[in-house]
Amino acid sequence: MNKTITSAIGGALLAIAAQSAFAQSSVTLYGIVDTSIRYLTNANAKNDSEVAMGVGPITGSRWGLKGNEDLGGGLSAVFRLENGFNLWNGQLASSGTLFNRMAYVGLSSNKYGTVTFGRQNTPLFDQLGNVYDPLTVGNYDQDGWLPGALGYGLRQNNSVKYSGQFGGLNVEAMYGFGGVAGSTGANNMYGLTASYTYGGLSLDAGYQQNSDANNRKFNVVNVSAVYAFSTVKAYAGWLHAQDNTGMVDLFMAAANSPAAGWTTPVTNTNRIDDGFYLGTTWQVTPPLLLTAAAYYDHSRNALNADQTTLSRGTRYSGVLLAEYSLSKRTEVYGTVDFIRGTGAATADFPGRNNQTGVAVGLRNIF
Repeated sequence: MNKTITSAIGGALLAIAAQSAFAQSSVTLYGIVDTSIRYLTNANAKNDSEVAMGVGPITGSRWGLKGNEDLGGGLSAVFRLENGFNLWNGQLASSGTLFNRMAYVGLSSNKYGTVTFGRQNTPLFDQLGNVYDPLTVGNYDQDGWLPGALGYGLRQNNSVKYSGQFGGLNVEAMYGFGGVAGSTGANNMYGLTASYTYGGLSLDAGYQQNSDANNRKFNVVNVSAVYAFSTVKAYAGWLHAQDNTGMVDLFMAAANSPAAGWTTPVTNTNRIDDGFYLGTTWQVTPPLLLTAAAYYDHSRNALNADQTTLSRGTRYSGVLLAEYSLSKRTEVYGTVDFIRGTGAATADFPGRNNQTGVAVGLRNIF
């Protein structure tokens, strides 16, 4: 570990020690440690199977610090620093970036909402990850779909974000500064979501636009719903995206696929995706949670394996997941998933145009 990272961790831990000096302040250390052992078919160009240790299907491993200082009158200063890491090899999830998941500071009002500044989840990611996607934007390529293809659209550097809760209405808005001299539009982003909860029904709608350094655009519209009744939740959603940055073609690729080797995006192709999903969760008993989810994506103007021609493609996947809690903090789980692609989407597969995965794993939350 280099001196920069060591110093950053040391400074963060000093913040914990300093909390005793402020009677109305708090700092919390938290995290998740999660890994799975997974069998995967058609894992390379020879269609060999693979057994490997890697990420979990729902949560990536992380540790973080979050703090709150009461400033009086319902106003508080808040901050959060969160690092993602690979449990199976101890490496940073993003090479050279310590707090790759979140790093922000802000002010929170009991009445008017919260404003924060730094690297943060986008409003779209907040809503899908916390409420409207049964797999919380899953980590396996085979559970991946349009949100996974957003890539840089899930978190944003140099951003200011507002979140407010007004009865059953939640509003989130974000603007990311591009930092490109001579252009306020290049490399920037903006996004907005509005969600409403009434009884067991929650509805969400949002829009997000990202620009690359040359001011080419990626935008996505989303509509989502979840209904909770008794011990069951039902999920449904639709996302419509248009991309001229070339990043969606890169981020849809599974490991070892032809598209995974592409390093330079092909821009201005006007790729259009329509993604749909359905899912349900069932709390069978207090310790046992079952999840079933299905995802479908139809693309137009998507790159073929030759990275030159464009055509239509489809991807669809199904996932079954069982989670069993051994305690309030520890659970074991097992999952089975299947994905298949046609047309241009075959470039996202290492060999045959389908893969099946079976995995078991262990998660601890602290």
